[in-house]
Amino acid sequence: MSTWSRGGNGRIPSPRDGPGTLGSSKFENGTGMPLAARRPWNTRLLKTRKWNETAPRNDVPEMIATNSPHVFLVCGSYTLPRAALCVWHQIVSKVTEEMINQTVNRLCYRNKVILAPMVRVGTLPMRLLALDYGADIVYCEELIDLKMIQCKRIVNEVLDTIDYVATDERVIFRTCEREKNHVVFQMGTADPQRALTVAQLIENDVAGIDVNMGCPKEYSTKGGMGVALLSNPDKIEAILSTLVKGISKPVTCKIRILPSLEDTINLVKRIERTGVAAVAVHGRRKEERPQHPVHCDVIKAISEAVSIPVIANGGSQEIIKEYSGIEEFQRVTNASSVMVARAAMWNPSVFRKDGLLPTETVLKEYLTYAIKYDSHYTNTKYCLCQMLREKLESAQGKKLHAAQSNKEICEAFEMDVYYKEAKACMEAKRDMLNTINQEKSEHLPGDNGSPDTIQMAVRFNKREYPPQITPKMILLEWCRKQKFPQPVYVTVQRPSDRLFNSVVTVADKHYSSSCWDKTKKVVEQSSAIVCLRSLGLSEGRLCDGENPLKCKRKRDEEIANGTETTGLPSLNTNKRKQSITDENKTKEIVL
Repeated sequence: MSTWSRGGNGRIPSPRDGPGTLGSSKFENGTGMPLAARRPWNTRLLKTRKWNETAPRNDVPEMIATNSPHVFLVCGSYTLPRAALCVWHQIVSKVTEEMINQTVNRLCYRNKVILAPMVRVGTLPMRLLALDYGADIVYCEELIDLKMIQCKRIVNEVLDTIDYVATDERVIFRTCEREKNHVVFQMGTADPQRALTVAQLIENDVAGIDVNMGCPKEYSTKGGMGVALLSNPDKIEAILSTLVKGISKPVTCKIRILPSLEDTINLVKRIERTGVAAVAVHGRRKEERPQHPVHCDVIKAISEAVSIPVIANGGSQEIIKEYSGIEEFQRVTNASSVMVARAAMWNPSVFRKDGLLPTETVLKEYLTYAIKYDSHYTNTKYCLCQMLREKLESAQGKKLHAAQSNKEICEAFEMDVYYKEAKACMEAKRDMLNTINQEKSEHLPGDNGSPDTIQMAVRFNKREYPPQITPKMILLEWCRKQKFPQPVYVTVQRPSDRLFNSVVTVADKHYSSSCWDKTKKVVEQSSAIVCLRSLGLSEGRLCDGENPLKCKRKRDEEIANGTETTGLPSLNTNKRKQSITDENKTKEIVL
C-alpha cells in the first residue's frame, strides 16, 4: 500500500494545515493552486463514490480561493474538500489506534508459564489465583461446542462478570475483566462450522481459542473429539483453518504424541501450515496415563522441527514440583513455553518464582475467589480436596468431605464470617441494581412502553392450584369461548440478576405482574392471573371450588374411557376425542 506523497518539507498533509499549504510545496502558498495531481494512498474506497459532486476534477488545474472555508485536496481522480479530509483523518486515526491495541494485546505464546485446561478445575477462581501467583496464560476447562452453542451471553452486574448461560440456567462459562487478556477458551469439537460458531460467540471475551485434541476420556472421544481427532488429520486441518480464517483472536490446539516420532512431526507440521499461533504437546501417547514417564525427547524433536511456539505439557509427575521445575522442563524439551496441570491443581503457587506457599494459605485464597464469584459448591469442594490430598483424613478434611454447600465449606476453614459478609454484599448490590432498573423504566421491555398495561403484585404458587390445571390453561379456554385470539406472552430477562418478567396480551390489552422471578413459567402464570382477576374470572385455585375447566376435563376423560354417566347432549365420540387431542397440542405449544 502506497502512502501520502510527501511535499518538499517531507511532512504528510494534515487537516490542521492552513489554506493553500497542506504541508506540501505542490500547493503554491497564497494561490491555492493545486498542481500536477499525485496519487495518494490506496483510494479504492474513495473512488467508489464522489465525496463532493461539485468538487472540480483534477484533470485541469482549478483556482480555489484561499479565503474559502472549503480547501480541497487532490485525491485520485477527485478533489476532496477539507471537511471530508478531516473526517477521513479521524477514521484512519481510529482504525490505526484499534489495530495498535489489538497488536499490543494479542496473546504471545513464547516464554510463558501456562495453567493447563483441567475439567472441574479450570474455572474462574482457579484461573484468577494462578494469575495472582504468576501464570502468564490460563486455559479454561474443555467445554463442548454443542453445549456452548445453546448458551446466551449475560452481563452479570452483581458479580461484574460475563456469563454464558445454558437453557437450564446453568452457568457454563464465566469470565471477568481481570483475565480478559490472559484467558484461552478451550473447546471440544469435531465439526469446523460448530467450532467457528462457538469461537465467534466467545472471542470478544477471551484472549485466544484452543481446540482440544489430547483428551483420552470417553466422554470426549465418543463424539470424535479429543484424541480421536489425531487419527483424522484432514478434519484437524479443516477445523483449525476455519477458525484461523474466521476469527481475529489467535488459535491454538493441544495434542498428544503419536506412536511414531515421524508421524507426530508430520502432523505438527501440517497443523503449523493452518496458521495457528502455537501448539501444545502433551508428551504422552493416548493410551498412557500420568504414571507413565513423559517423553521429553519427542517434545524436543517437535520444537526443533517447527517455527511456531511449542508448549510443553506433562511434566508434573516427574519434574515440576515448584517453579524451578518449570524452568527445568522447558530446558530439557527446548520448548517455547510450559503448560502446568496437576502440579498447579495441587498447589497453584507453583507459578511463584519465590517458591510454594503453605497449603492452608492457598486453600483460603482459592476459597475467597470461589465465594466472591459464586462458584458452585461441588466445584469448590473438588478443587479443595485436590489441594488437601493426604490431609483429607484430618478433621478439617472430613468436614470438607461432609460439606453440602459453600457455607459449610467456609465453616470448615473458619471463613464463615467472610462468607456472610460476601453474601450480604451481593444481596445489597442486587437490591441496589433492582432499584435502579425499576427507576429507569416504569414499563417492562417488551410491552412497547404501552401505558395501558395493567399490573398487580401477584406471584403464581402451583400448590394453590389443582394438578395439571393452571391459570394459563383457564385463560386460553376462556379466549376460545369468546372467540378471541389465543393469549400472547412476551417474556424478558433482566441482565443484572437474570430474573424474568412477562406481559400477556389478550384482546389488545396488556397484563403483567410486578413481581420478577427466576423461571419463565412462573412469571407467565403470574401474568395470566393478573389478566383473569382484571376480567373478573376465576383463576382456578383450590379455594375457589370446582372450576369449569376441571369439570370439562373430567367429562372429557369419562368420554374417552367410555364411562360417561351424566346426561350430556349427544355428540360424536370421535369428535370429542379429536377435541381433547387438539387441546393437548395447543397446551404443548402455548405453555
